[in-house]
Amino acid sequence: MPRSKAILEFCRVYKQRKTALFGAVVVVVFVIAAVFAPSLAPYSPKVGSGVPFNPPSREHWLGTNDIGVDILSELIYSARISLTVGFVAASAVVLIGSLIGLVSGYFGGIIDEVLMRITEIVLVLPRLPLMIVMAAYLGPGTWTIIFVYSIVGWATLARQVRSQVLSLRESTFVEASRAIGAGHGHIIFSHIMPNVWGVIIANAIMEVMFAILVEAGLSFLGLGDPVHKSWGVMLYFAQIQGAFLLGTWWWIFPPGICIALLSSSFNFIGTALNDLFGLKLGKR
Repeated sequence: MPRSKAILEFCRVYKQRKTALFGAVVVVVFVIAAVFAPSLAPYSPKVGSGVPFNPPSREHWLGTNDIGVDILSELIYSARISLTVGFVAASAVVLIGSLIGLVSGYFGGIIDEVLMRITEIVLVLPRLPLMIVMAAYLGPGTWTIIFVYSIVGWATLARQVRSQVLSLRESTFVEASRAIGAGHGHIIFSHIMPNVWGVIIANAIMEVMFAILVEAGLSFLGLGDPVHKSWGVMLYFAQIQGAFLLGTWWWIFPPGICIALLSSSFNFIGTALNDLFGLKLGKR
C-alpha cells in the first residue's frame, strides 16, 4: 500500500476512536498554549498583579496566589515546563529502550543475556522511591527529574522491542539481506526498525504521560525547579502556603485538572495507537 494511502487509512481508523480524537485535540490545545504563552497569558507569571488570595473575578479569571500572581498566567506558562519534561524524558527513554531492545533481540547470545539481566534488575527496582532518593541526592530541578526518569523508565520498552525483534530476525526478508552480504547496521535500521516503529511510537506517547505524572509528583514533594514552575511546582507552593487549609480552591484545582486532563489525553492516544499498531502487526 502506498504511503499516502496508508496514512489516509490510518487517519480514517483513528478518527473512529472518539477518546483518542479527544485526546489529540486536548494535547494540541495545550501545546499551542505553551508555545504562545507570552501572547495568551494576560499577566506576568512572576510579578504580582492583584490582591493576594483573590478569588476568580473578571480581572483574574482563576484568581491569584499568595503574592498576587495571576494563576491563569502561571498555569499557561507552567504548561511549558510540564510538556518539556514529558517530551524530553520520553525521548530519552525511547532512545535508550529502543536501542537496547534492538541490539538484544537481534544479536542474541551473551549480549542478549547481559542486556536482559540489566533490564530485569531495573524492572524490579521500586521506581518511585528510587526516583525520590536520586532526585533528592542530585538536587531539585527540571533536568534532574528528566535524568532520573530516563534512568529508570526504559526497561519496559526494551523488553517489548526485543520481543518484536526476536520474531523478525528470522524473517525471510532479513535472511535475504544477510545472504546478499548486508551488514548488521543496515539490517537493523533498514529492515527491522521500520517493523517495530508502531510499538515504539505507541510506547513513546505513553511515556510522555508517565513523565508528566512523575514530574508532577516529584515537584509536589519539593524536588522541582522553584524558579521555572510546572503544574507540580504550583501545587507544591499551594501546599506550603496553606492553600489546602485556607480553602483557596482556585489555586489547587486548575493545575491538578491540567495534569489529569493532559495525562489522560496522552493515555487515550497511546492506548489507541497500541491497539491500531497491534492489529497491524497481527496481520503482518
